[in-house]
Order: sequence, then C-alpha cells, then structure tokens
Amino acid sequence: MATQEYRVLLVENDTKLLQDMATVIQETVGFQLAAAYTDSHDALNQGGIFRPTLILLDVDHIDTYAIIEDFREKFPNTQLLALGKKWSLNLFRSVIKSGAGGFLVAPFSSMELVNSVRAFEEEEIHSKVIAFFSPKGKSGKTTFIANLAMSLAEESQGRVGIIDADLQFGDMAMFFNLNPQSTIVEAVRDIVFLSPTTLNSYFIPVSEKVSVLCSTRIPEMSEQVMPDDFTALVQMARGIFQYILIDLPPAFRPITNAACETADMTAVMTMISGGFEIEHMKKCLDIFKTWDDYAERVRVFFSRVEPCTEDMRQWLESELGNPVYAIIPNEYLLLSTAANNGRIVADIRPDSAFAKSVAAIAKKMYVADRKG
Repeated sequence: MATQEYRVLLVENDTKLLQDMATVIQETVGFQLAAAYTDSHDALNQGGIFRPTLILLDVDHIDTYAIIEDFREKFPNTQLLALGKKWSLNLFRSVIKSGAGGFLVAPFSSMELVNSVRAFEEEEIHSKVIAFFSPKGKSGKTTFIANLAMSLAEESQGRVGIIDADLQFGDMAMFFNLNPQSTIVEAVRDIVFLSPTTLNSYFIPVSEKVSVLCSTRIPEMSEQVMPDDFTALVQMARGIFQYILIDLPPAFRPITNAACETADMTAVMTMISGGFEIEHMKKCLDIFKTWDDYAERVRVFFSRVEPCTEDMRQWLESELGNPVYAIIPNEYLLLSTAANNGRIVADIRPDSAFAKSVAAIAKKMYVADRKG
C-alpha cells in the first residue's frame, strides 16, 4: 500500500457500528479519521471541509446508484469504498457500476481495511474461471492444473487461484505438501459473512502469485459443500484472482454442474492409453452440447499423447468430430517425480516437452483473453 496517510470520511447509518469502525480506523497505521456521519446527506454537504482522501460509504439503507454518483460528483478525486453488512455479486457489481472502487463488509478489522485499500489501488481484475473435468479418473488433471497455474501466473503476471472441488478425494493439498487450517468446507460455511478480501485468507499461497483452496479433510465432509454456496464462493473469488482453476471430480455430480455452469471455460480432459477414451469423450461432450453456448465455452484436452504432434492433434480432432484445444505429451516418470516431491515440472526440467507444452497452453489462453 502507498505510504500516504488516508484521511477517512466514514458514513454509516448504524450508530453503534459507526463508533466501532471509527475506533478501528483510528487504531490503524496509515489511516486518520477525518469525520464520521450517520446521515449520508450531511456527509455529502459538510464533508468537504475535512479534505478526505478516502470515503467509506454505507450503501445498505439508501439508493446505491444515486448516492454513490452524488459522492463521486462532489469528491471526484477522492477514493470511495462502499460499505455493507453482506457481500453479494449483484451488490458488488452495482457499486462498481455506480463509481465505487470496491466493497468492504462492515464491521471490518484493521487488516481488512488495509487489504481493501491495497486492492483498490491495484489494477482492476478481469477474472476468468476454468473448470477442469474428466469423464474418468487418472487423466493427469490435477498435475496439469498445478503446473498450468504457475505458467498462467508467469504469463499474465496476475494472481491465480486453484480451488480443489474434488470433495471426496482431492489431491491438491497432497501435491503441494499442504496442511490446511481452513478448507473449502469452512469457506462455504462462512461465505455469507465474507468479502473477497476476507475470503483470500482461506487460500494457501504456494508461490508469490498462486494460492490453493484445499478440498475436504475427510470424504464425509463433502456433503457440507452445497452447490449454491460453492457458486457464491467462485463468484467472490473473481474479486481476488485473474484466473481461477477448479479441479473437479470425475462423473457428473451437483458440484460439477455448479462449477461448469459458473465457469467461463470448461476444460474436458482425458488421457490417451489405447482404450476407449475417445468414445468416453464423445459421450461426455454430448451432455455439454445441450448448452446453447457449448462451442464458446467447452474445450477438449488430451493428456499423455504420444507422439505429441500437430498431426496427432488433427487426427484426434478427426476421430472425435470436435475441435481439440490442446494435447499434452506423455512424460509420466518426470511428472511422477515432480508430484512426489511437490514440485512443478518447469522447476525441475524447464526444457522438457511437458513444461514447454504447459507454457504454450498458458500463453494461448492469456493471448486469447487479452484479445477478448
């Protein structure tokens, strides 16, 4: 965060809440309470004499669009964050459209205030959600997601979040050798009380720009993750990460449906081992073809492809009767060594065919997203 001291104009309808938040502001390094009002119109008419550099504006009890626009007109060079007792995607979009720089759940702690202002100062996030689904297990999906996350972070220089939504047998914590204090269970349990700033603490950083929300600790806890709460979690995570990669269980389950419906892209992935993978893929795609926007949102990936050439990709495309977005080479021993040590392949063998393939896929995604 910038080293400047923020002069805060606080506007909150609830007197007790106003007093509590005023105390937090006064106790937070880098922030000074310039003035506090319970009436937004009084703040609008009188607040200018205090020369605020940050406005915290309660939007729970007023016409959100009108009051934010009024404050933006009155204080055009002052940062403004909306306040509310509960975060929702619709409310968040509403305050941003009206001219606010972000949304902060009230009451807040010093850390939440600092992090919200830091997020405000950063470039606006344009987030993309990619759900990874395999009709059958053993496709190398989890390993690929972990490696792709690192490559996307490097390519985009943005933050990448991994959500392990294989609720019974998720392996992402094991892959990165993590011992999570909070998992997807706690995140969806608390979702109605969270905002993007506070949700961030449930993700475990595995590198400077990549973080993981781990799956359940035991399979029996999977029943505690409801599809609607999961969807709300993913939508909230859009306010944190430039890319969100969701690792899904095989077979169609409620959580799978919720993830694929909310995702911008569904990556359907299977490996090639001389069996019935192409037929399985055809059956899987037939289900997704019920979507009106199937062609825009569903992408096909084949892993462990040998030889991993353009001719092979075109052959798979012909056999499948559907475009193949990417093929991934078969380097099973290298991948096993990396996974067993919680390492990314690019860290061990950056010149390997797998590492180069993943980097090329990340670049393809990022370039397409920038054009789009």
